[in-house]
Amino acid sequence: MPREIEAGEPLLTPFPRPNHIVLLRQERERRRRRRWAMGAAFALCLSAAGGSVAAAAAEPNPVPRSADEVTAAVSDPGALAAATEARENAQAAVDEADPSVDTSRLSAYVDELSASDKLPVVTVLGVVDDVEEEIDAVRADTEAAEQAAAEKAAAEKAAAEKAAAEKAAAEQAAAEQAAAEAAEAEAAEAAAGDNTVEGAQATARTMASEQYGWGDDQFSCLVSLWNRESGWSYTAMNASSGAYGIPQSLPGSKMASAGADWETNAATQIAWGLGYIASTYGTPCGAWSHSESTGWY
Repeated sequence: MPREIEAGEPLLTPFPRPNHIVLLRQERERRRRRRWAMGAAFALCLSAAGGSVAAAAAEPNPVPRSADEVTAAVSDPGALAAATEARENAQAAVDEADPSVDTSRLSAYVDELSASDKLPVVTVLGVVDDVEEEIDAVRADTEAAEQAAAEKAAAEKAAAEKAAAEKAAAEQAAAEQAAAEAAEAEAAEAAAGDNTVEGAQATARTMASEQYGWGDDQFSCLVSLWNRESGWSYTAMNASSGAYGIPQSLPGSKMASAGADWETNAATQIAWGLGYIASTYGTPCGAWSHSESTGWY
């Protein structure tokens, strides 16, 4: 059971505390007692003036016994001012409450305080205490509801941002994959073009001219040489020796020095073959001359 808070002890610091409603009620009970004491004192004053309010004030819930007593009770300016302030505060709390918070009880208090000029002062002060307690409860519930709504909105925003980031990452990955596949397809298409006889000869002509400065006369010797060796087929293999490719490298793995795709790419084979001719015979015509005299180069 929550402990009784001491007078002057902060009621809700920090907010919210798990037992804040209990603490509110304890504080309101102390206020109610003070209000009741004030009402009793006021009743005693009326009794001294010739009324009988003193006896009523001594009861747990004093009720005026005559029209004079009622008139005296409701004419207290302090009570009426307190009722007016409480009614305004209550209406403001209703207007500001979160839609999920039940304000029906507070609205009933607003209606009751609207007739405070027809109630005894002790009754008015008691209702004022109840209203203040209900205002605090409504505002506490509103703050809790707003906090929950803010946390929910933050969670939804974080989830949406995460989903958007994941979507963007997936789209980026898909775009990169598509680009890689397009580049691979383009390279395969280019390689396929180089791998035809016409494509291989065109590649050889360009390499011979740009890399070695060999003109058409040398290229003519190269065409004759590789026609004899492989027919310009990048898959040609000598069944007896195992020589492979357009330049008939022996073994074919020597061409790996020009590229890892030496088994499937005519351009790689041509690059290796031209280098071999240049280092061994100087020119294609030199290699062709040797082939004419010996049958190999």
